[in-house]
Amino acid sequence: MAKNLVIVESPAKAKTIEKFLGKDYVVKSSFGHIRDLPAKGLNIDVEKNFAPHYEVSADKKKVVAELRKAAAGSEVWLASDEDREGEAIAWHLTQALKLDPLKTKRIVFHEITKTAIEAAILKPRTVDIKLVDAQQARRVLDRLVGYELSPVLWKKVRTGLSAGRVQSVAVRLIVEREREIRDFKPVSTFKVSAVFLADGQEIPAELSTKLTDAAGAQKWLEAVGDGIYDVKDIQLKPATRSPGAPFTTSTLQQEASRRLGFSVRQTMTLAQRLYEAGHITYMRTDSTILSGLAIGAAEEFIKKEYGTEYHQVRQYKTKSQSAQEAHEAIRPTAFTKTSAGDDEQQKKLYQLIWSRALASQMAPAKLERTEVTIGVSTQPETFLAKGEILRFDGFMKVYGGTKDDTLLPPVKVGQKLDLQSMQATETFSRSAARYSEAMLVKKLEELGIGRPSTYAPTISTVQTRGYVEKTDLEGTEREVTELILEKGKVTTVKNTVITGADRNKLVPTGIAEVTTDFLVKYFPSIVDYDFTARVEGDFDNVAEGKQGWQDMIADFYKDFHPLVEKSADISRAEVSQARELGPDPKSGEPIFARFGRYGAMLQMGRTEDEDKKPKFAPLPAKTTIDTVTLEQALEMFKLPRLVGTTKDGQEIKANIGRFGPYIQVDKTYVSIKPLDPRDITEEEARKLYEEKLAKDAAKHINEFPSGIKILNGPYGPYITDGKKNARIAKDADPKAITEEEAKKLLAAAPAKKRGGFRRKTAKKASK
Repeated sequence: MAKNLVIVESPAKAKTIEKFLGKDYVVKSSFGHIRDLPAKGLNIDVEKNFAPHYEVSADKKKVVAELRKAAAGSEVWLASDEDREGEAIAWHLTQALKLDPLKTKRIVFHEITKTAIEAAILKPRTVDIKLVDAQQARRVLDRLVGYELSPVLWKKVRTGLSAGRVQSVAVRLIVEREREIRDFKPVSTFKVSAVFLADGQEIPAELSTKLTDAAGAQKWLEAVGDGIYDVKDIQLKPATRSPGAPFTTSTLQQEASRRLGFSVRQTMTLAQRLYEAGHITYMRTDSTILSGLAIGAAEEFIKKEYGTEYHQVRQYKTKSQSAQEAHEAIRPTAFTKTSAGDDEQQKKLYQLIWSRALASQMAPAKLERTEVTIGVSTQPETFLAKGEILRFDGFMKVYGGTKDDTLLPPVKVGQKLDLQSMQATETFSRSAARYSEAMLVKKLEELGIGRPSTYAPTISTVQTRGYVEKTDLEGTEREVTELILEKGKVTTVKNTVITGADRNKLVPTGIAEVTTDFLVKYFPSIVDYDFTARVEGDFDNVAEGKQGWQDMIADFYKDFHPLVEKSADISRAEVSQARELGPDPKSGEPIFARFGRYGAMLQMGRTEDEDKKPKFAPLPAKTTIDTVTLEQALEMFKLPRLVGTTKDGQEIKANIGRFGPYIQVDKTYVSIKPLDPRDITEEEARKLYEEKLAKDAAKHINEFPSGIKILNGPYGPYITDGKKNARIAKDADPKAITEEEAKKLLAAAPAKKRGGFRRKTAKKASK
């Protein structure tokens, strides 16, 4: 038996570390958290100073038993990650394995390299209880908010909703941005651009001011039609461009989204794999500092590969002064390793991390900027032409790409220029942009809400809960006026352009708006930006030993719990935000746009009327409760619509349900997305119905008198009796299988798993 047992969180990390330690060490994985608050129930004793009730989850009992056996007679080293979550994992291991946390050795490291591991072994410490308490405070507070507030949403808004300290604030940000965009009134101005000629060479330029309207633009162009143009001033300005700091967690998430198109969760998953394989330092950090060893290694690599003139030592200051997490930026463990990763995505992310860290130790790029001011004899306004030349690429050699020079032809002050073309183009002011995942991460960090390690699960949660959709926006058509000056005359051209088109933006659903309004009105502290940020400061105080974690929770709970109790008096009708659109012309019944159990909907009639039940219909596509009109609503109450009949005479009805538009023939339902049920033709409906029948027929290979079926599934043919499924070998002909053979395969097949999905490993805490 080995003398030393090292416990880490993941098998991949264990495999990497084991390579660096001798035969006296065995490295095993806890597969993430081994103890946590049970999923069902509060499991926090509020009356006993918020004592949490932890338990070993069922899927971890075998892991704990194996670790106990391995720990018997061995020196135990706890090597979980160096952050509060990792410290909590180490502490839970001491509790589950019955180890003394004040004596058990705890080692930490920023990178999984032989040097770092050996250095950590030489300087062990014990579990930092203050960091554990900070993580307990976060876990308990978030459980209290989620467990007490979510049921309020179920009763007052909609079943199945969830609330969270960070998640609800993130949703509020997205909702408020959407309303800001919705209320924005664009203002048009005219941008004047021109191309001048100097000895036959073109000089593109723009008027230094914008013109307010079409009439003013027309008048201005007519005034300069016969003007004389000359060079009024020339400015040559040397400039430098410096590299950015090496990545923190949030800046990596943002840059990977911008440059590589990765989602926040995807970035963190890839970074985790690179870290566990020993390629990069720990990826959960808010520090921009590089170690002295890293700075020295970068210097050696830069001077060797690019030359001394490309090197410049830098040490960036970290914005956050909290005691949180690791103390070094994300960087490669070896600058000489220019490529790393098991697949293309890992390699792309590694290259981004490598180049950003290396660039931070390189010289700034040097540029020369030229600005030429051009005047016209008939007007006081001037044009400005800009040029830029890259004199020395510096850090741009590895990060930022190459820069194309914008060259201007040589001119002199007073030199006359010829006008080649000029136009005034209508432009519109823009509202603030919708959030992308990366933009939301940046905003949350600016406000001090949450921690970078929580952003990925938070953004994922608000989407899976139905609060937010990540979608592409098609944009809308807009008519734009362009005035063109040619040979002293001005002509007007009308063009149609698409505005507002965008990709991968976070858009709130109707239920997000209702939930946000409800929380802002009745639980203002939970979604208050300053409060949520202050909580993070409280966690830092606990981590630094300035405040007891139970005192912090008690201070929060004394204000929070009374709000929960008071919410019992809130009427559901008040929350539904019903908006009366007007009366139905035929029946006179009022029509409302409101929120119901499954989201936004239309209602004809009043629920208080016992003699007559109201009718319901879905909102039209691309409308909201605030924007839908009476005319649009009346169209929706024409559904279900009789489209026609099938070839054998069965009625085809079109309607909209919870999952979108569909047609119905007897008990068969067929999705018709993206067609509209109000105008789908009989021919289109028949075709979709026949395709559905053909698909269903292809699914059924055989059926026996006993009820056993052989079906085609998404992963190939299989056998089922409704209770169990059995796979069919790839080399077997499913049509040739007999009933007896099918029964034998079913008998040998494992029973279906119950209880929903099971997590492979415990995740980092999410809000």
